Amino acid sequence: MSLPPIVVFDLDGTLAETAPDIMGTLNIILTQEGLPALPLERARELVGAGARALIERGFRVSGRPLDSETLERLFEEFLLVYADNVAGNSYLFDGVLDALDTLASEGFALAVCTNKPILHTRLILDHFGISGRFAAVAGRDSFPFFKPDPRHLTMTIEQAKADPARAVMIGDSRTDIATARAAGIPSICVPFGYTDVPIETLSPDLVIQHFDELPGAVRKVMERVPAVS
Repeated sequence: MSLPPIVVFDLDGTLAETAPDIMGTLNIILTQEGLPALPLERARELVGAGARALIERGFRVSGRPLDSETLERLFEEFLLVYADNVAGNSYLFDGVLDALDTLASEGFALAVCTNKPILHTRLILDHFGISGRFAAVAGRDSFPFFKPDPRHLTMTIEQAKADPARAVMIGDSRTDIATARAAGIPSICVPFGYTDVPIETLSPDLVIQHFDELPGAVRKVMERVPAVS
């Protein structure tokens, strides 16, 4: 029996707008450390590389040095606070559910590969009621490797029991594109996620403006993938 083709999604900034809750948690950490809260508008430059990097960037913007011991303490606090506030103000992007339905109806397996910890990833997917749509869900701590290491992506595909030769990565950032490229897998990106430069400048295979375009974009990219007998 042949393995199905697969579409693998990043989470933050790709499937869902999660910045309000991520930034809300960061601001709890900053204010308890005597630093000013940061506006949501800073999310695009701060979010996307994981909680440790987020805290480091938050302190850097605030102009205060941060030693490694303090960073680890605040990282653990961040994880606890965020688990209690993971999706209060987050939402799925318009068209996500219809796109997932269409891709599944066309025979694609679906998966999530994110650098968010698996606990918070599952909490968010459960909150939106979409966990059951995915054949595999992999967070930063699911494997010994995480994006941009291509093994994070390829091991997610393996866990989903899908065909790595017929896979597409959907993301919003430099990390997603680099991961897919290193794995030899095409990438499709959205421009409304968390990136410090316009996503088009990073040369993904395709950029879509709305999830309504995703099924067609996946078909187009898959047409370029050589058939394997």
